[in-house]
Formats: sequence, structure tokens, C-alpha cells
Amino acid sequence: MRRWAKQLMGSGGAMARGLLPRYLLLLAQENLEFRLPEIKSLLSLCGGQFSSQQEIHINSPFWILNIPSEEMARGLMRRTVCAKSIFELWGQGKSAEELFTSLKDYPMEKMVPYLQSNSTYKIHIHAFNKTLIQEEKIKRIDALEFLPFEGKVNLKNPEHIFWILEDYGMDPNNIPEEPLDLYFGRWIADGQRELIESYSVKRRHFIGNTSMDACLSFIMANHGRVKANDVVFDPFVGTGKASRKNQKWRGPDENIRANLRQYGLEKYYLDALISDASKPIWRKGMLFDAIITDPPYGIREATRRTGSQKEILKATERGTENHISISSNYHLSDIFFDLLNSAAEYLVMGGRLVYWLPVYRPEYTEEIIPRHPCLKLISNCEQMLSSHTSRRLITMEKVKEFEDKDQYSHLLDYQSLLYKGHNSFREKYFSGVTKRIAKEEKDNQK
Repeated sequence: MRRWAKQLMGSGGAMARGLLPRYLLLLAQENLEFRLPEIKSLLSLCGGQFSSQQEIHINSPFWILNIPSEEMARGLMRRTVCAKSIFELWGQGKSAEELFTSLKDYPMEKMVPYLQSNSTYKIHIHAFNKTLIQEEKIKRIDALEFLPFEGKVNLKNPEHIFWILEDYGMDPNNIPEEPLDLYFGRWIADGQRELIESYSVKRRHFIGNTSMDACLSFIMANHGRVKANDVVFDPFVGTGKASRKNQKWRGPDENIRANLRQYGLEKYYLDALISDASKPIWRKGMLFDAIITDPPYGIREATRRTGSQKEILKATERGTENHISISSNYHLSDIFFDLLNSAAEYLVMGGRLVYWLPVYRPEYTEEIIPRHPCLKLISNCEQMLSSHTSRRLITMEKVKEFEDKDQYSHLLDYQSLLYKGHNSFREKYFSGVTKRIAKEEKDNQK
């Protein structure tokens, strides 16, 4: 069954009067759960907001948005990696006849600036889930002869590009003869999909054990609404160990700064520091615009922190002046507890925390998502890791100033138990792996 979400991006009175232009968004068919939070975050970053008056088909590659201005639409596309292109929507329908009727109803004064005799144009055909032969494409273009195109066709470098987009559904094994939906619009801008390849981990000078996939990295930054001049903090940036095949040690120039230099971004790098994430290290008033991170899951090795349990308590009472050389287990529940407290204290108001939460799927419920009185849950998106495990990208926004009393107020008895349920993720992960290997061996013996 298809899922639907009613969403409309707009603002104030203009939206109420139904005057906002309609735009068609063409999305990539991957990371489906991450798309709506990314688009909503970026539109809010551009000054727009959503309300519940427009239907968006969540899993479809075609979404219709009401956006106040073309500049805002372009602003969205300057950041998104989930969307391919956006178009000013001139017409839509369930059939060719409905599309043509819709086009004839579109205000002529909005068409005319792009149909002038001194302009050039071309028409592009895009069919989702079906391949059209050239004759079919030409037939569709010829059917638009009722539109008053007066300019010259220029296939290589046109001033204006118009698209016919046809949706043949989501099932590649059951493709209908006729499209389910048809759209016609003026191309406005493309998204930033090419960055996924140019920033690929494979192309980087230095990669660590857990270097994040480029696409997910951009999605995390977009969910965090990171903008120019923001100060962004990653408390779990990595071990710094080399992870390329047959390479035991990393070279002197294999580091984060060198990676940023590779892409011409070194000027945005502040610094890296080695510290214990369980210890308070920042002075009061140190504020970040976003905290974006991928905490350790304890899979490669168990997570640890400095100090025994008793010494950690004593150190907390007397301050952090003395270095403690011994270590103890740093449970996942404690990692999340410290991370949320740190975000609540050191984020600016409206700043966002974006982090990955490992989950054992058979036991997952929304109740196990860590909460904090200063942080509002914005989105929760799943990425499958295996049949029994996944990780969820959690985005939270600071909505309340941090007070000392907030440090433990969200850890009621019941919530504390839910937190501690994360501590056995490593054991459950390897339990699932062992069962899978045993099943594969059994299947191979048949």
C-alpha cells in the first residue's frame, strides 16, 4: 500500500489565497526515507514553511510543491542531493487529454516570456519506469503544437528547456501501457547529485575506518540546516587510523585538513582535538550552530572511556583537572546520554543535532529514541544494515535553553531502561551474523 503525506510549503496570506506558483520536483529513487526531511529542512532554511494542504506521494519520484518564488526553488536545488531537478509546473493530468486541458488553462501571461520569437528552446521527454523509443518521443512533442512556441529550436544550448514527464508507476514487473500521471513544465534548476561522485570516499586522499558515504554526509548536513559561516562540531570524528588495503599506517599528510584541501575547502577547517567524549571540555557559552556525528556502535571493538566507574564519579565531583589513566566501558546508553546533554547545553537556540542510532530491528520501537527536554525530535530515518540491524538518522532541534536541572530530568526509571537497551547492540549484532553464517552453511550443504 502506498503511503501519503500531506505537505505544502508556503507562507502566510499568499498561500491562503492560493497564489503560490506550483513546482514539480523530480527526485532520485534512493534513500527514500531521507528525502522529505531533507526537502523540508532546506526549504525552511530558504525561508519557507510546510502546512497540511498538499498531497505528496512519499515514494514517488514526482512531488508538487507550492513555493513563493523561483529564487527559493533555485535555493533548494543549490543544496539538495535527494532531488534531481525542479520545474515550474504548467500542466498535469491523468491522461494526455487532461494534460492538454490543464496546459490550456495555464495563464498565458506566465507562458509568453518564454515563448518569444527571439528566444531558443528545446523539449525533453522523461519517462519513469519505462523506456520510450524515438518515434514515441516525437509524437508527444508534436502533440504540443497548440502551445504558442514562436522561438527557434536549439538542441545544444537553448535559453529555455521544457520537459514532458510521464509516471508509469513503481512496479518494473507491471508497467502500464499508458502513464498514470503526466506533467509539463519549464526546467528551473538541477540538484547537486554530481557531488556524490566528486566527493566519493574512493576519490579521497585519506579515508578512515568509518568514513561516511558522501551522499549520506550531504544529507546529514542538509538535515542539520548547515549554512554559510556556521560552526559545526563532530564529537566522534574518528580514530584517524588508515583503512586502505595493505596500509598499516597513514602518511603524514593523510588527515582531515588534507581532505578539505583536496576540495578547496581548507579555509573552513577550524581544528581537531583528541578528548574523551564522556568528559566536559567546553567552556560555558561555547555554542555550535550544529552538531553532526556518527557515534561508535561498539562493533569493531567495545567502546571505552577514561576512568573507572568510581573514579569517574569522583572526578565529576572535583572537576577535570587531573588526568585519569585507567579506562572503563562506555556503554551506548551513556554515549547517547552525554551526546544529548552536550547538544542541549552547547547548541544555539534552533541549532540541530544530527546523529546515527544503531538499532536491533526485531526490538525496535520509537520509544527507544533518546529524548531530552531541550531537544525536539525533527526526523527519524532508517538505513538498513542487515536483516536484523539498521541505523537511524536522528535529527533534533534545540527548543529550550539548557538548565542544570535538565541534565537528568529525562532519565525517569522507564526511560532509563529503554536507554540501557542499546548497550547489548554489539552482542545482538554478532548473534545475528552468527545465525546468518550458520544458515548459509546449512543451505550450501543441501
